[in-house]
Amino acid sequence: MIQLHRLNGQETIVNAELIESVQSHGAETVLTLTTGNKIVVKEPVTEVVQLTIRYKQDVYAKSQERSFPCPLPS
Repeated sequence: MIQLHRLNGQETIVNAELIESVQSHGAETVLTLTTGNKIVVKEPVTEVVQLTIRYKQDVYAKSQERSFPCPLPS
């Protein structure tokens, strides 16, 4: 999940896995989700992309910490 802000300043949490596209429209950014919903936020496209990348890196790193090698059969 990534934390963003709607145009009125209200904090909103977005599931980064559902972001299909990110478009800049002047001072606002429009996220299109795989559900078809659109969310308009204050953060610029570059920040949304950076937050999404950081989120995915964290998820990947945590999945690597949890993966244990399978023991070979005796």
